[in-house]
Amino acid sequence: MANTSPAARRAALLAGTAAVLGALTACGADGGATAGGTTGAARQSPVTSPPTTTASSAPAGPGAQSPSGAVASDTAGSASASARAGGRCHSSELRASVGRVDPGAGQRNYPVVLTNVSSRTCTLYGYPGAAFVDASGRQLGPDPRRAPGSPETVTLPPGRSAWAGLSFAGPEVSGARAATPAALLLTPPDERDALEVPWKGGRVPVGGTASTVTLTVLDAGTGP
Repeated sequence: MANTSPAARRAALLAGTAAVLGALTACGADGGATAGGTTGAARQSPVTSPPTTTASSAPAGPGAQSPSGAVASDTAGSASASARAGGRCHSSELRASVGRVDPGAGQRNYPVVLTNVSSRTCTLYGYPGAAFVDASGRQLGPDPRRAPGSPETVTLPPGRSAWAGLSFAGPEVSGARAATPAALLLTPPDERDALEVPWKGGRVPVGGTASTVTLTVLDAGTGP
């Protein structure tokens, strides 16, 4: 082996070190291209969802607006019913009576009247209930049928009245089975307690195909 000087050996060593470093640098660049994609993706801003609005947990009252923009409100029907119920006339505040018969073509028509005897203004709405009874209180015949009509609220100041039409064909004309009631029971709308009126109208139909008795809706006044 040829002898070399120390300076030559140092020069050869430095050249070899430079070659190794160059190779390592090239390998690092190739690895960075592959990992660089992953690293680049990791540096992107994280994807965030659009901001959400949480509806209030407080209950929505009448007129409150829902998140969708719909307006919640009470129904007019229930409000009207509540108004009628709150101010309606009770049986204890009324007096019942039967007006004069209005005969015509074999038909008998009676106004049945409810009068406010209380000290406050109250209302009636709809049809009264009615039933013929004998002296022992037993009902004679079926309940009257409701004649077609459009109920309206009737306001009764103290002393004012409302009436409904009670009609039936005379038994002597219709041939219906008949009886003579002792009383007529009238029940105001939405009430349970009936008002008893002595019956002075004679025989009424209580059975058979022609025994129908009808009632109209209540109207202001004491008769037609």
